[in-house]
Amino acid sequence: MQHFDVVVVGKGNAANCAALAARDLGASVCMLEAASVDESGGNSRFAGGVMRFAYSTVEELQQITDIPEDEARNTDWDSNTVDEFYDDLYRVTAFRTDANLSETLITKSFETMVWLRKQGASFTPNYGNQSVVVNGKRKFFGRFPLTVNGGGAGLVADLTKTAEKKGVQIFYDTRAISLIYDGVNVKGVRAKQKGVPIEFGAKAVVLACGGFEANPEWRTRYLGPGWELAKVRGTRHNLGEGLKMALDIRACPYGNW
Repeated sequence: MQHFDVVVVGKGNAANCAALAARDLGASVCMLEAASVDESGGNSRFAGGVMRFAYSTVEELQQITDIPEDEARNTDWDSNTVDEFYDDLYRVTAFRTDANLSETLITKSFETMVWLRKQGASFTPNYGNQSVVVNGKRKFFGRFPLTVNGGGAGLVADLTKTAEKKGVQIFYDTRAISLIYDGVNVKGVRAKQKGVPIEFGAKAVVLACGGFEANPEWRTRYLGPGWELAKVRGTRHNLGEGLKMALDIRACPYGNW
């Protein structure tokens, strides 16, 4: 058994962020990735890279990416204030959203973007998809003026590079199968590395390994007949193991499947 302070299951954007946050606090950290190096990154690899976060001024955007002063002055950068963010979220969800999680998402979003930049993520104005020229002046719309360089795959690559540089160990072709649980506390993770059983002891385990959209049996069970035929457009490695591991130790299911 290998031992770490924190074991993160997964290696997409959420997993990388969890690993980096723990490492910056001095913890020894590893990530367990079911995929090979070439297929790693979960569904983050398939994301477009557009980022939605709270901001009011171009000066705030300049804390996240470099925008020349003349460009900053001569462009309408739109806005996505905290209040506008709340309004949009509640409108599209018809208020069916967790209040505490919504508050965290919205009020911490800007500082998270600044933190991501410090972790090596690279952003650029989203000229191609979210702006038009009106009467000679460029105008952004839709409340997300920035995107990740290289899209979701670029974000995963940037954060992975930083994680490796900071000493986070990454185990590829390593699929987590169950939690090591003594009835009170989670003590680690059991996994299979290229089919060979392996155990990782940990003081804390973070399950950041996605949903079950690549599992036709689970799709049919939870979404209904016909869903077993759906074509998966993202990673083929999201089989629901993280959910199963948590439910197996009596974690409480929450929300809408």
